[in-house]
Amino acid sequence: MARTRYAPDRGLTVRMTATMFLLGLVFVAFVALIIGIMDAVGASAGAIVVVAILLGGGMAFTSLFYSDKIALATAGARVVSPQEAPELHGIVDRLCAMADMDKPRVAIAPTDLPNAFATGRNSKNSVLCVTQGLLRRLDGPELEGVIAHEMSHVAHKDVQVMTYASLLAIIAGLLVRMAFYGELFGGGRGRNNNQNMAIIFLAMMVVSIVVYAVSFVLIRLLSRYRELAADRSGALLTGQPSALKSALVKVSGSMSQIPTQDLRKVEPLNAFFFAPALRLTRGGGKSPSMIFSTHPSLEKRIEQLDKIQRQLGQVSPQ
Repeated sequence: MARTRYAPDRGLTVRMTATMFLLGLVFVAFVALIIGIMDAVGASAGAIVVVAILLGGGMAFTSLFYSDKIALATAGARVVSPQEAPELHGIVDRLCAMADMDKPRVAIAPTDLPNAFATGRNSKNSVLCVTQGLLRRLDGPELEGVIAHEMSHVAHKDVQVMTYASLLAIIAGLLVRMAFYGELFGGGRGRNNNQNMAIIFLAMMVVSIVVYAVSFVLIRLLSRYRELAADRSGALLTGQPSALKSALVKVSGSMSQIPTQDLRKVEPLNAFFFAPALRLTRGGGKSPSMIFSTHPSLEKRIEQLDKIQRQLGQVSPQ
């Protein structure tokens, strides 16, 4: 793993480890239940499980190795040269030097939606994308804070972590669909056998639904942790948490001015974005729906940045 000067986050490491451990326990329980179901019916159910694992692994592989191309295509973004965007490249060059990491490709998305994302399986195969709306709304220090946040995701290999964490949910989701259609279109090659298969497919579906739901909640929890860690790392790298806070408030507040249809178009990128492309409801993070959110509440992120600002202010010069 390449090392950078992004500040290590022990809190994130502990939370990620605990979450991945819980996902591992769920996986072991899932495998044990599926094996028990397979023993009860034989190889036909086993074939479904193998196919689900192969398809899930293929989807995860594609997501990991082509996440940058998929994200750019979804955003309609174009990679730009230093001559086309000298100020943007200047900020990225400066942050790369400060963090001691490889420079990502730099892209701009032609939308007024103010946001940014960075993705790629490692720093040598990464891309940073900002929108024209973000460039138009933020000043230099604010833009630098957002980019530092996004590059932290690359430095911490968050795409790899989230891909591995999502694999179980992908497989469980595929098993739900395959079990459903297997029961629906399985055919009647013998009444007793067909009856047994219906019971088995129903059992697989129930187990897979439970596993998917538990995995989904744990993955969302992990995603919120990584966003807080990226805020912290970016703020400490630039030394200007107040600028990142200002950017966060501007970007989040601007979402209410973006047409709903434009927000829906970029919905697949919400997990990557600096701030989710959603219309924020009153009450902040106190809504039960926050358990399904990919990002922490605005209030929680601001609270952390304020705390970092106070900590930096308390450090006396040597």
